[in-house]
Amino acid sequence: MDSDSVSDKSNFTALLCCLLAGPLGIHRFYVGKNGTGFLYLFTLGFLGIGSLVDLIIIAMGKFKDSSGRLLAK
Repeated sequence: MDSDSVSDKSNFTALLCCLLAGPLGIHRFYVGKNGTGFLYLFTLGFLGIGSLVDLIIIAMGKFKDSSGRLLAK
């Protein structure tokens, strides 16, 4: 994986945001996914299910930013 395919956003920070405020979509705003960030904010993370799925994906290191790049380790 070359440096162009890795985001400047931290996986740890996204994980922490998701753990502390997942239903509010803070982790999605952090990585630049503002549209789904607002959707999570108004639906409380799809009633928590979307936040839980995101938490698992972030913990596995597979979450991507708004440009489609994997978050930095």
